[in-house]
Amino acid sequence: MARFKKKGKKDVPAINTGSMSDIIFMFLFFFMVITNMREATLFVRVLPPQATEIQKLEKKALASSIYIGQPIKTSMYGTEPRIQLNDQFAEVSDIQEFVEKERAARNEMDRPLLSTTLKADGEVKMGILTDIKQELREVGAFKITYATRRGKKKE
Repeated sequence: MARFKKKGKKDVPAINTGSMSDIIFMFLFFFMVITNMREATLFVRVLPPQATEIQKLEKKALASSIYIGQPIKTSMYGTEPRIQLNDQFAEVSDIQEFVEKERAARNEMDRPLLSTTLKADGEVKMGILTDIKQELREVGAFKITYATRRGKKKE
């Protein structure tokens, strides 16, 4: 019987990197499509109260958010609940101007569909929420929603 001899070591062929850039750009586009942009940097702690009867907003783009809660940096801003509009602290009297700016930034067809979402911490007293609702009424922002988290139904 004959024996077969190997004539030397065979080199491993180099990996073709021609399509590497295509793969990287596909990943880049994929992550760009699935990523949500953050609305605002939160300076207040917001843990919404629990609720059982929850409806999801259909058009979140048409909702302006008002955050109410205790400041995260309590050493700087104290422990009293504060109002945050976009990326800054505000007072109750600033809400009318905030709503007017939000309306002006939207398309004229979308203005009747605008709503205001109150994202309040569960520990916030109702007095500050009532003051905010009064300001919203004065400016004509009657569509108000409350942000909540899903709770268990009591039986």
